[in-house]
Amino acid sequence: MRIYIIEDDPSVIQVLRRIVEEQGLGEVCGDTVSAMPPLEQILAAKPDLILVDFLMPQRDGIEVVSRLRQMGCTAKCIMLSQISSKEMIAKAYRAGIDFFISKPINVIEVQAVISNAAKQLQNEKTLESIRSIFQQQPGTAGPAAPVVTLDTRMKRVQNALAQMGMSGEKGCADILRLCRYLLENQLDVSQMSVGQLCESLSDNPKNMEQRVRRAIAVGMANLAHLGIEDFMNDTFAQYSSTLFNFEELRAEMDYIRGRRAAGGKISLKKFLDGLVLIAQE
Repeated sequence: MRIYIIEDDPSVIQVLRRIVEEQGLGEVCGDTVSAMPPLEQILAAKPDLILVDFLMPQRDGIEVVSRLRQMGCTAKCIMLSQISSKEMIAKAYRAGIDFFISKPINVIEVQAVISNAAKQLQNEKTLESIRSIFQQQPGTAGPAAPVVTLDTRMKRVQNALAQMGMSGEKGCADILRLCRYLLENQLDVSQMSVGQLCESLSDNPKNMEQRVRRAIAVGMANLAHLGIEDFMNDTFAQYSSTLFNFEELRAEMDYIRGRRAAGGKISLKKFLDGLVLIAQE
């Protein structure tokens, strides 16, 4: 995996380079310490992942990522920051930030976040390969791909929910129904609201959505506990960014530790989208 670093402190760049190399996380394909990062140079390096500092002279990291997205950059972007403002975090996500790493730099956190980003990239490539197979014209297809049944895909979803300790929740059955509906009809979660999905499956969609929300909240809490006990736990590493916004999961961890008055917020769409992705791997 090719990694580009945008950071105005050379010592931080050296720390990040050392972590990437020593932990075998990828190859640093470039870096910049200039106040105005040369965006064309960044794109020319063809990075899979960009680490970008939030606070830089003249142009902040959010603006840099926003400009890169406008130029067609599809790399995963990880922001290095100390920000805790919900408004700034939301702004960062809207600009195209995928993950956060807190300063001061922590080896375990850097390794976990970059590994999560790498898994997400691989998942997306796998899904794109699956889509391309279905989009091939008759007579142009290569060797037939193994058939993955709907039941097999649903078992993957059930396994994910079980790993997060959600199987006993009332909303778990509703989540399974939603995922089956999306898979059967080849729908993308972005095509409709969760409320509309629930209306398609229940006579009382509001109650269904509430059950789903409560079940996902339990899953977030369980995952946060795992992360507190072991940041490198396999279940935590696999689902922390696939099914949740990592910054919100971090907020949940801080809430459990007693450092915040409220926990993290869940996104029903991200959770369902992540489950469908897991089902199609």
